[in-house]
Amino acid sequence: MVKAVGIDLGTTYSCVAVWQNDRVEIIANDQGNRTTPSYVAFNDSERLIGDAAKNQVAMNPYNTVFDAKRLIGRKFADADVQADMKHWPFKIIDKAGKPVIQVEYRGEEKTFTPEEVSSMVLIKMKETAEAYLGGAVTKAVVTVPAYFNDSQRQATKDAGLIAGLDVLRIINEPTAAAIAYGLDKKTEGEKNVLIFDLGGGTFD
Repeated sequence: MVKAVGIDLGTTYSCVAVWQNDRVEIIANDQGNRTTPSYVAFNDSERLIGDAAKNQVAMNPYNTVFDAKRLIGRKFADADVQADMKHWPFKIIDKAGKPVIQVEYRGEEKTFTPEEVSSMVLIKMKETAEAYLGGAVTKAVVTVPAYFNDSQRQATKDAGLIAGLDVLRIINEPTAAAIAYGLDKKTEGEKNVLIFDLGGGTFD
């Protein structure tokens, strides 16, 4: 049976988990880390994702992309996009009203949508899960901030599709945290629990 995985596609870090042996197993990447930087870097010879990409920030700042989640499903004219652009070393251009990332890759100027960059991070998470499970991973549940609108949710699903994943569900990050808490606690009766998710780029 093909297992579905859960992916936390974060602004700064991402992780992938699977339900195994009656518990949630957060899968370590090829560096032995259970979280992977949501970074993609491009150079003259290759595309790097995760830890290797983050290591490019100082020497290759214009072609090392991060924070794609802050662009996904948004318009170029969006006030948040305009404010964020001032802090990034990589170039964002307006393409039909949408923000696209411009980099130099293998000696050529290339543009990528936020969905495409996010799909590259998702591919890394997919490969991490496949290496651990020893087989193809095609189904996933992906989390998003609770405040994400329909456009941002659809764009996240599109990123999954580009990565070759059937996104079964898009779940709010604090909801996913609450479910994980509930799976772990076998208490009787009702109880109020406050869940908050303080991430690298979002808080809900």
